[in-house]
Amino acid sequence: MEPDSFTNRHVPPLGKRLFRLGLSASYGLDERAVRESLDGPFQYVFWNPTARVLTGPLREACRRDRERYVVASGPTLGFLGGSVRRSLERSLRLLATDYLDVLQVYWVGTTSALTAGVLEEMVRLRESGKVRAIGVSIHDRPRAGRLATDSPLDLLMIRYNAAHSGAERDIFPHVAARRPAIVAYTATSWRKLLRRPRGWEGPVMTAGDCYRFCLTSPHVDLVLTAPGSAERMRENVAALEKGPLAPDEERWIRDFGRVVHG
Repeated sequence: MEPDSFTNRHVPPLGKRLFRLGLSASYGLDERAVRESLDGPFQYVFWNPTARVLTGPLREACRRDRERYVVASGPTLGFLGGSVRRSLERSLRLLATDYLDVLQVYWVGTTSALTAGVLEEMVRLRESGKVRAIGVSIHDRPRAGRLATDSPLDLLMIRYNAAHSGAERDIFPHVAARRPAIVAYTATSWRKLLRRPRGWEGPVMTAGDCYRFCLTSPHVDLVLTAPGSAERMRENVAALEKGPLAPDEERWIRDFGRVVHG
């Protein structure tokens, strides 16, 4: 196995060495750029059936080399075990695959509920081989910390960026015992970190700075990017080649993030 680097890391809960930028299509990436991304370094794909621009290219990519990719998906609404199962079955049909790499319920406490019934169903689906790992996306950091410590979950998708770094206090100290995979999203704080805040006279972060901030944390395995164009996608990939933040970079980025947070 190749050694880990800043750009690529072996993620034990997912069973693969992965490029550390994960692909989403939330900001209008077109199909040509999606194909370029999947033909390039991207392996982790955050997908759901409403992301139509991703579906065809991802299905074709999985047909060519299923083991190369990690496909993470889940139900739009996940309040009952049955709805989670039905959503999975639909996803498998749409992608023409036998399994998902990650089945997750989204935004626990808002668009889903991690009840005993939902969790039991997710575990059964993992045991059946239809999914290889189970996880959640969650904004409730204290609860995420508890799930990191004691739950059957393999993955936590959490908000983490220079303006919202509370995971360093509430989640990261709790991951050592079980070591679930940590996927960061909202790296640009919905693009707020890309704009100059009032009263700030120093440099302004780029999207690449945002991703490097997330991945400089040893606790973060992957960070999602949702570029709006092929050019932005290439810029984000190139930014990772700069490696982890230097101490002086991290200082100004944290200062900048605190000002953006207000």
